[in-house]
Amino acid sequence: MKKPELLVTPTSVKEILPLAEAGADAFVVGEQRYGLRLAGEFNREDVKKAIELAHSKGKKVYVAMNAIFHNDKIEELGEYIQFAAENKADAIIFGDPAVLMAAKEAAPEMKLHWNTETTGTNWYTCNYWGRKGAKRAVLAREINMDAIVEIKENAEVEIEVQVHGMSCMFQSKRSLLGNYYEYQGKAMEIENRKMQKDMFLHDKERGNKYPIFEDENGTHIMSPNDICIIDELGEMLEAGVDSFKIDGILKSPEYIITVTKAYREAIDLFVEDPDAYEDKKDELLATIEEIQPESRPLDTGFYFKETVY
Repeated sequence: MKKPELLVTPTSVKEILPLAEAGADAFVVGEQRYGLRLAGEFNREDVKKAIELAHSKGKKVYVAMNAIFHNDKIEELGEYIQFAAENKADAIIFGDPAVLMAAKEAAPEMKLHWNTETTGTNWYTCNYWGRKGAKRAVLAREINMDAIVEIKENAEVEIEVQVHGMSCMFQSKRSLLGNYYEYQGKAMEIENRKMQKDMFLHDKERGNKYPIFEDENGTHIMSPNDICIIDELGEMLEAGVDSFKIDGILKSPEYIITVTKAYREAIDLFVEDPDAYEDKKDELLATIEEIQPESRPLDTGFYFKETVY
């Protein structure tokens, strides 16, 4: 049985080596000008440094270009793809076909991962983008375990799924919070994310708090719970899913490292001895529960149709 890649989203360059030591196999980095809902902002020097550090440990780096682009940025795409290729990025993550078209001209050998976050719901669509040039499809977070296994059985491309972290429930290209602050005569710098840990939509009826995340791509309302299926990995491991993603958006570096270590151990245990994984999985879940904020319960997302937003 092959081990899936453990893909992590660091918040800064300083986390690359600690996360590599914790067991991460690959990283998603990028800047909000081109990437959507990134855990951290990586300028070009940061991207270059992250690739150098990751490669020094035999790890991979994927550069995010999965924003939805308007005409004003189209001319920039090829140059940014060339930058990623020249610095030996292992793949580019895209959702907009404009990136695929630009990559064919700027760096035709660059590996592409198709990720729209919502429309990867069947294997026909995954294979469509595979035949257009993508080597990997990132599945939607809103499909269940049976669908994921069926997609993997029929896919002609690598399959990536999120196993941990929050999900985006709503996105507007408009800076809704920034506009609100401006209307009040206040300034809000969306590049400075220190305030965002305290920004919520509060549903008193259900007792839920929905984090609000704002970047150059607009306003994003996130799920009130975090996905965590560290104790339910067996089916996807047996099916051969290629990549498990831990999303670190709005999480501390310490949290991401602890979660990465736990999933590394879970994956290794199952591949070596499924019975050992069964014996240890509750303990691994408890490790994450210990560091989980009270305001963000853990659930299994849509894997078993439990989540209701």
